[in-house]
Amino acid sequence: MLGSGSLSITSTDRMMTRIKSIYLFISKHGTVSTNELVEEFGITQRTVQRDLNVLAYNELVKSPNRGFWTITSKRVKVG
Repeated sequence: MLGSGSLSITSTDRMMTRIKSIYLFISKHGTVSTNELVEEFGITQRTVQRDLNVLAYNELVKSPNRGFWTITSKRVKVG
């Protein structure tokens, strides 16, 4: 049973895992649309946008055209 113990997964952990997964998905598929990410991850467009904003702020993704995303040349260790 998950509770307040040390094995519980926080919302921050879930968010970071999701952001990492989104980054890896974009890296694998090249340029993807926001709608593709909504469908792939089963989350709302607002959540996708929020996660992409985190990645863009850290210069890991960019939007070459409105509604589309690709990774930048900035290297990141994913582990």
